[in-house]
Amino acid sequence: MEPGKFAGERMAESNPKWKVATSRLKELYQRPNDIRSPFARDYNRILHCTAYRRLKHKTQVFFATSNDHICTRIEHVSHVASVSHTIAEFLGLNTELTAAIAIGHDVGHAPFGHAGEEILREIARENLGDTFWHERNSLRFVDKCETLPDDAGVEQNLHLTYAVRDGIVSHCGEVDDEALVPRDEAIRLEELTEASAVPPFTWEGCVVKVADKVAYLGRDIEDALTLSILTEDQLAELQHMARDVLGSALEALNTTVVMHEFIIDLCTHSDPQKGIRLSALKFELMKRLRKFSQEHIYQHERLRIYRDYARLIIQSLFKTLLGLYQGRDTLRAVEEKARLYPNLAGGFRDWLWRYSDANPREDSCKLENEILYRLGEERDYRQAIMDYISGMTDAYAIKAFGELTSF
Repeated sequence: MEPGKFAGERMAESNPKWKVATSRLKELYQRPNDIRSPFARDYNRILHCTAYRRLKHKTQVFFATSNDHICTRIEHVSHVASVSHTIAEFLGLNTELTAAIAIGHDVGHAPFGHAGEEILREIARENLGDTFWHERNSLRFVDKCETLPDDAGVEQNLHLTYAVRDGIVSHCGEVDDEALVPRDEAIRLEELTEASAVPPFTWEGCVVKVADKVAYLGRDIEDALTLSILTEDQLAELQHMARDVLGSALEALNTTVVMHEFIIDLCTHSDPQKGIRLSALKFELMKRLRKFSQEHIYQHERLRIYRDYARLIIQSLFKTLLGLYQGRDTLRAVEEKARLYPNLAGGFRDWLWRYSDANPREDSCKLENEILYRLGEERDYRQAIMDYISGMTDAYAIKAFGELTSF
C-alpha cells in the first residue's frame, strides 16, 4: 500500500475548491485567538447541537433496544467517524473535514430507523406533496433547526461550511458504487430532490459515503448474532462467505473483521485517477453482505412486527397534532392540549414558539434562527409536525404515544 496517494487532492487552501468548500450561508461570529480550522469548528458545532445528542436514543437497526450492547444511531456515527478517519489519514486527505461530515451525517434521521423514514415519506407524500429522506432532513436540521448561542447568548443556526453540508446530504450508503469520484460543480444543496442524485463535492465526502456502508454492514450482522435471530443455515452461509473471500483462517464476519478487510482494500485500490474503490473481490463481498442483511436481518419477522408498531406510533402522533390546526389560533389550541399531552403537545408548543411566527422575536427571546413556519399557512403547520416528529428519539415517540393511550 502507498500512503498519501491523495495528498495533492486534500481539501486545503491550495485546493481550487477551497473557497467554495469553506463558504457558509452566513458568516459565523469570531472568537479572538481561535485556533480551529473551519472544519474543526463545524465538528464542534455539530457535537454540541441537540440533534446529535438525541442520536443515542435513535434506532440503528433494532428498535428502541434496551440491550446496552446493541448498536444505536450514535454508535453507528462513531463507527463511521472511525472508519473514515483511518481511510482519510492514510490517503492523505483532510481528517477534520471527514470527521465533521461523519459526525453530522445522520442528525436528521427519523425515529425507528429506516422504518420510521419510510413512514414519514408516506406522510410527506400525502400531506405535503413532497418526499422525505434522512440525508435531506439532516441538511435541513443543520441549516434550519439546530442552533447554538453566540458570545452574546443569542441562538444562531449552525451555519456550517459548504463542504460539510454537502457531505451530509450526499452521504447515502444504500447504493452500490463501484468507484466514487467527486463532482466539480458547486450546486444548491437544498434543491436536491433525491438521495444519491449527485456524488459528493470533495474526496473527503466520498470517503464518508463509503465508510457509512463499511460501518454498518459488519455491525448489523454482529447485532443479529448477539440477538440470536439467525438460523443455523444462515450462520453457515456467513461462514461460507468468509472462507470464500477472506480465506479459511477466518470463520466469521464480525464488525472488526469486516471493517479491517474493507478499509485495507479501499486504501490499497483507491487512487485519484480511478476513485475511492474496492477490488472486484471485496466489492462483490460487500454486495453479498448487503443482500444477506436485507433478506435475513432487515426483513426478520421480529423487525416486521415492530415496524407495524412504529407505524402506529408515528401516524397517531401526526394525526393528533394535525387535528389541532386552527390557523392563527393554532398555538392556543396546542397549549390547551398540552395539559392533557404534556410531552406530545407541550413539546410541540415549544417547537412552534421557537420556529414559527407565533414567536414575537423580542430581544428577550435571544433567537436569530430563521422563522420556518407561518401558522396562517396550513402547509407550514404540516411541515412543522414533520420536523418535530422526525427529530424525536424512539423513546420520546413511545412516551408521547403513551399519552394518547393512557387515561
